[in-house]
Amino acid sequence: MRKLLSLLLFFATTLAFSQGKITGTITDTEMNSPLPGANIIVVGASSGTTTDFDGNFTLNVDKASGKVVISYVGFQKKTISFNVANGQTQNLGTIALEADQNALEEIVVVGKGVIDLERDRATPVAVSTVGKIEIQNKAVGNVEFPEVLKNTPSVYVSNQAGGFGDSQMFLRGFDQTNTAFLLNGQPINGMEDGKMYWSNWSGITDIANAVQVQRGLGSSKLAISSVGGTINLVTKTTDLTEGGFVRFMTGNDSYKKGTISYNSGISDKGWGFSVLIDYWSAHRKYARGTAGEGQNYFFSVGKKTENHNFNFLITGAPQWHDQNYSKSMNLYERYGKKYNNNYGFKDGDPLSLRRNYYHKPVANFNWDWEINDQANLSTVLYASMGRGGGTGDLGNGVRYINYANAPANPTQRGAYDDETGLIDWDYIQNEYNPTVANGLSDGYNGTVLRASVNNHLWYGGVTNFSYDLNNGLSFNVGGDVRFYKGDHFRQLVDLLGLDGRVSENVNRPDNYVVSKTFDAKPWAALFDYAKEGERVAYDNSEWINYQGGFGQVEYEGDRFSAFVQGAFSNQSYEREDRWDGLKSDKENRTGYNLKGGAAFKFDDNNTIFANAGRYNRQPYLDNIFDGGDITKLADPEIENEDITGFEGGYRYSSDDIKVSLNLYYTKWDNRFKYVTGEYGKLNLDEAGFRMTDVAQLHKGIELDFQAKPAEDWKLRGYTSIGDWKYDGVTPIEVRNNDDFTIVDKAEVDLSDVKVGMAPQFSMGFGTTYDVIPSKLSVDLDWNYYGRLYGEDFEDAMVKSLNNETYKAEKLNSYMLFDVGASYNMNVGKNKIVFRGNVYNLFDNEYINQRDDYGYYYGNGLTWNFSAKYLF
Repeated sequence: MRKLLSLLLFFATTLAFSQGKITGTITDTEMNSPLPGANIIVVGASSGTTTDFDGNFTLNVDKASGKVVISYVGFQKKTISFNVANGQTQNLGTIALEADQNALEEIVVVGKGVIDLERDRATPVAVSTVGKIEIQNKAVGNVEFPEVLKNTPSVYVSNQAGGFGDSQMFLRGFDQTNTAFLLNGQPINGMEDGKMYWSNWSGITDIANAVQVQRGLGSSKLAISSVGGTINLVTKTTDLTEGGFVRFMTGNDSYKKGTISYNSGISDKGWGFSVLIDYWSAHRKYARGTAGEGQNYFFSVGKKTENHNFNFLITGAPQWHDQNYSKSMNLYERYGKKYNNNYGFKDGDPLSLRRNYYHKPVANFNWDWEINDQANLSTVLYASMGRGGGTGDLGNGVRYINYANAPANPTQRGAYDDETGLIDWDYIQNEYNPTVANGLSDGYNGTVLRASVNNHLWYGGVTNFSYDLNNGLSFNVGGDVRFYKGDHFRQLVDLLGLDGRVSENVNRPDNYVVSKTFDAKPWAALFDYAKEGERVAYDNSEWINYQGGFGQVEYEGDRFSAFVQGAFSNQSYEREDRWDGLKSDKENRTGYNLKGGAAFKFDDNNTIFANAGRYNRQPYLDNIFDGGDITKLADPEIENEDITGFEGGYRYSSDDIKVSLNLYYTKWDNRFKYVTGEYGKLNLDEAGFRMTDVAQLHKGIELDFQAKPAEDWKLRGYTSIGDWKYDGVTPIEVRNNDDFTIVDKAEVDLSDVKVGMAPQFSMGFGTTYDVIPSKLSVDLDWNYYGRLYGEDFEDAMVKSLNNETYKAEKLNSYMLFDVGASYNMNVGKNKIVFRGNVYNLFDNEYINQRDDYGYYYGNGLTWNFSAKYLF
């Protein structure tokens, strides 16, 4: 009897704890690749398992029905119901997980110590993160990379009609020179002037894993120019799983793009590599005369050991594109909103006065060393070589040629066909230049095309040591060094029928003639550029060396956290002018950053925080030296700029909704500003207006949210309200740009003048809906921009010198709708993804920028469509 009871008890136990099995395969939605090591846990039970190398799993369950939660680092969790008969097996099929846009720190494979992400610090900052899927869906192709950020607070992107890669991004009203851009922890703002040329980085869209916008003070430990904020660009390195894709894309105005990518996955010995190659071209972007062509290449190889992670990558995006500049409103009214006065036809082929061509390969080596459970060392070494420039006219400018075919009252002066508004290159080559003495351009006689070349070599490194003290305290210390040499000169591109250009300097005999021309193409620019005896107009070099140290101490408790952060830097500047045989002394400037803040968590969902900081920033090299003798320091000397910032915020975060509210105050003192233009008071066609001690005050409030009302429906929105003004009285000097003598002095009162170029009110709303889960999704974005002002400093200076009051021009508000759709189709074990986008759906006509030279119309309706085969 006892044996019978024991046997019955055994079978009852078996039935109670072994009802059945569930199986399935876990993949990611984008690549359709298996996710090895994904966790599958039964809700309300302790049973669970993980997937194997192929993403497969088998799990014994002790009840007939229930739910399992599936999770994987860097991806959104998914809950699946099961219902399995006793002793049977239920196959849940293939379950695709979507990348978590808010888990950026999990996307970073190497460089965790030098890529300063917001979540690496317990005390928050004002931040928005855009993940790989959104970048791939909305920012690849015939759109500007910064546009992927336009659905975040206080970000404005303009000048998209200027040409491929010519857009500008503003953050809290500050332009790109005052926003810090970091690529895998490497500073990439131009060292001479802080500028960002997006055409040099057009390939980022193909290789970016994520972009994080840190508005205001940010979390970077480096002494960088983050007046407006910091943009972290995090690229792919070496993917963990094997796979790849082939993609073809087409778009408006004959745009076409082809991409192929392959990842080896990580071998048993820890090695892996990734490679990507891309080509694109179009006969124009949107405005006329904006043709472009380029490539993108990427190679990465990495190795992971128990305590070390190494990765080396090289990437580049050689390209050329024809440009479109701002212009007066009467030209748009005469020739239409797509008008571009930079191009025409020569011998039946299009020819642009303004072409940008450049090739800037970048290489970096990341090394992460986990010394022990408390200590880590992370280092990135990088190098970049830039080759290329931009074309323009030399001699008698196109706009100054006495055009014999012009009507009595032409729309614009110069060699322009008044009917079409195009440059009459055939007239210049066949009628004007043949009248030039000896067939040689000299001074302001004769017209040739030249390229202003910027060749540079840039290398450096960032290292960071971090240590956790096990009592809530942690600290970081590190260093940042950068070395830069830039060569600037002009070379001939097209003689337009002439025999050469007279170009004399201190090392050349009188009437020295240069006749050799060079192609304005990016691959040729790598090695085929003018040597010293073949250069025209100017020839100089500059050296910038930078050394910085930084540190941070942070306390993190259960509810309270606080940090203090500091950086100190030294920057040296040196110039050599080979044209005039002069060389400057080395000039050294020091600067510093100080930041601190605290946060309090009321519970797991609600947090408040406050941060404060002060930057003492060295001037850019372009401002340090005089405009006449470029080896002489400007007089009076340009002092360091001072930036003071305060910010506070509130966050609510749960599984289905996230809300962020931020307040900020930024005071920018001692700013230097230099503009050129006409000065009618003294009949100067070319005058320079030099302003020192310019002050700006930016205040504002930002609100953004993300919500998930249902499993297949996502919402997001933002509102930004700014109050950005210039502040106080600024001294100005007027210089004759022919001989750089000071011809006038005055003061300009900029008090309460609105800061222009970016809207001081903006809001947006977006939604994504999965019509057929894991198959068909549609998305819509709406953005509104108001209180947008132009900025014309030339007009401000002239009015002040004439005792008049300058007031910034207010532009019309506008709104834009963008729509997109994606469809996933399985092909065996692989997948094809179709994606289509329409930007400015209703073809709204609007002005999105007003600068010293005129207006920019924004793009009308544009579109693209792609097919992507993933294997």
